[in-house]
Amino acid sequence: MTGKQERAGVALSSLDSPVLDGEPATKGDLVDYLDAVADRMVPVLARRPLSVIRVRPGQEPFMQKNLPKYTPDWVASTVITSQTGREVRYGLCDDRRTLLWFANQRAVEYHPGLFTVDEHAASQLVLDLDPPEGAGFAEVVAVAKLVREALSAAGLTGVVKTSGAKGLHVVVPLTPTPFDDAAAATRALAARAAALDPSIATTAFVREDREGKVFVDSTRAGGATVVAAYSPRIRPGLPVSFPLDWAELDGAAPGDFTIATAPHLLRDRPTWTELLAEPQTLPADVVEEGHTIPIARVQAMHEGKRRKRAREQRT
Repeated sequence: MTGKQERAGVALSSLDSPVLDGEPATKGDLVDYLDAVADRMVPVLARRPLSVIRVRPGQEPFMQKNLPKYTPDWVASTVITSQTGREVRYGLCDDRRTLLWFANQRAVEYHPGLFTVDEHAASQLVLDLDPPEGAGFAEVVAVAKLVREALSAAGLTGVVKTSGAKGLHVVVPLTPTPFDDAAAATRALAARAAALDPSIATTAFVREDREGKVFVDSTRAGGATVVAAYSPRIRPGLPVSFPLDWAELDGAAPGDFTIATAPHLLRDRPTWTELLAEPQTLPADVVEEGHTIPIARVQAMHEGKRRKRAREQRT
């Protein structure tokens, strides 16, 4: 591959350079992968405020929310005011051309919001399963099955994908739902799943309190993002977030799905958008229960302050 190319009107450069330091994959390999999955990935990103993680040669990866000043005027965008009052101009990756432009900017990871700019309400509920250090994938799969059981008991159906790291994401497509209610339901369902087998699952936000269990993270709500299906991750081998059927989980390994292997493995499989085709309405009792559960980050902050005061009193 030559160092320069043009695709879909996007000038591509430095294609022979490594996409990550110490990795054999080149920027051209990243561009080729994203182009190969564009028909699947663009519908996942479209109309959603997009944050990306970029990697410049010799530098640490960084998350970009605000589009740079040199962004072409044909890249769609939306302005959202943050909680601190700062206006952020997010990109909207609505077509292949824009995806290729982001790829040329060395954007490796793609983190869309859980809502669209056309319907400012939650459209997805996400439970992020994070294994403890040293755990195998089988332990995450076991907890994913608890989440599926909790969802089923509530009359809900979730779909699953690898996170592209060591964990799994269980996603429930929603009819437009107020952000606070979607966040509350996420907390309730996480608590119900962990309660099914507290020996392997926990909702403890503070890492030191997890006791070697898989963390059922309920904080992917509101203004949070989650890595998109098909997105590469900045990890050795450039793994990708890969949709799976529930029946495939026991035989899967996150390292099976990389920018090199995924395009072939995706043939004849339903797209993530197709898997999310049936939006669901959250049961009122789940939402009500969730509103009684403290927000994990807030609870952790108060607990941290309490522990600090206790340590100071002992000294």
